[in-house]
Amino acid sequence: MSTHIGARPGDIAEIVLLPGDPLRAKWVADNFLTRVNCYSGVRNMFGFTGIAPNGKRVSVQGAGMGQASLSIYVNELVDEYGVKKIIRVGSTGGIRADVQLRDIIIAMGSCSDSGMNLRRFPLGTTFAPIANPELFIKACEIAKNMNISVKIGNVLATDLFYDKTNAHKVFAKYGVLSIEMETSEFYTLAAEKGFKALTLLTVSDSLVKRQKSLSSDEREKSFTDMMKIALELVD
Repeated sequence: MSTHIGARPGDIAEIVLLPGDPLRAKWVADNFLTRVNCYSGVRNMFGFTGIAPNGKRVSVQGAGMGQASLSIYVNELVDEYGVKKIIRVGSTGGIRADVQLRDIIIAMGSCSDSGMNLRRFPLGTTFAPIANPELFIKACEIAKNMNISVKIGNVLATDLFYDKTNAHKVFAKYGVLSIEMETSEFYTLAAEKGFKALTLLTVSDSLVKRQKSLSSDEREKSFTDMMKIALELVD
């Protein structure tokens, strides 16, 4: 059993869907999976394993908010439970006028203001973390075949949810679509450990629009189109 998940060997599938919100993990398990087993409730960060609509075994694990929290759960999923593929299904805030509430973003790569990679790589260098190309291409094809509109591009992973500097405006000028708190570390860990990683995001807030956010209930339960794409990647 790992420190923060506490599941038994074999409880977790090789493919994991990774929301931040543990209640969203429960919503996914309740609404999209069958034969569900709750393998972890440690710190109320729920994890479930069940059967996807295509008959494949899949797990869904809450990972919390921020790169530090995600890093703990991803490290344990891969190192302790042998997970091979992780699809992050999260929320994000649009930072451009052409990004609308409920838009789905497939993240090609991730910028970051975090110091985490400064500790990994030689002084004066940077690392550009990107999605697994196979999963990225497949997700784009799935969205097209299902007639689900998506936006494709770069996102910004920040360590500061309440940031008074408005640094996101600079990134928006360079084409970055949205701001969230996890993908840079997620894609960096995938490069280090060799698992397949892809971030799918639903826009739940806007930093530039009058209608600025979805309710907490909508955040938890209204991400159906994103889940349709994610479940097609379970193979």
